[in-house]
Amino acid sequence: MERIRSESLTPNSANKDLIHIGNILRTVNKMKRLGLDLPLSDLSIKEHEKKTRPAFSTDWIQKKLLAPGALDGLNIEARSILLGMVNTGARPSELAALTAAQIRLDHDVPHISIEPVGRQLKSQYAKRKIALLGVSLAAFTAFPDGFPRYQKNGAGLSNTVNKFLRSNGLLETPDHSMYSLRHAFEDRMLSAGIDERIRRDVFGHSLTRERYGGGASLEMLRDLLTPLAL
Repeated sequence: MERIRSESLTPNSANKDLIHIGNILRTVNKMKRLGLDLPLSDLSIKEHEKKTRPAFSTDWIQKKLLAPGALDGLNIEARSILLGMVNTGARPSELAALTAAQIRLDHDVPHISIEPVGRQLKSQYAKRKIALLGVSLAAFTAFPDGFPRYQKNGAGLSNTVNKFLRSNGLLETPDHSMYSLRHAFEDRMLSAGIDERIRRDVFGHSLTRERYGGGASLEMLRDLLTPLAL
């Protein structure tokens, strides 16, 4: 329930995880011949009308979140992941799980490569490369090997960041959260007139039609995103 609130997940996403857990328990029960009565039929979360997480305004990000010293009280790894979201729009869990091999700063276009390394991605579309720019590039330059504190277990990351933002008056409204940076980045891409196919590729979203070709190159992404990077 806490992850649904802090990561803008839907009850449906949580229910899929609960289904997987139930399948594991049933399999162990069957293979080990435990004969347990597993009360799993009610192991689900009710669906409600989805509440859209608001985006941070660009002005708020620049004047509040990126103000000198504004994030100093947040541990350096959580702070860098937060800054990494600003110009990538990636999910906090995706950034936290990155390894040195997936943070490619010596490439002609510095970028991160989100891959199913040691973890399962949210969907087949979540595997992607995102150019690094502005404060996000600086954040990964400081942590070229990833974030050891959260790499193996990102539990608590969103809670830590959201609690800090809330306590320090850095949430634009009570409905905002760390995840609002992801929404803000999409808003900036939309305002810049970036094609829907490219936006969906950057965010790891499915496309309403079949995908043709390999999509935008890293060079093209860099050129498109540079004007809106903070």
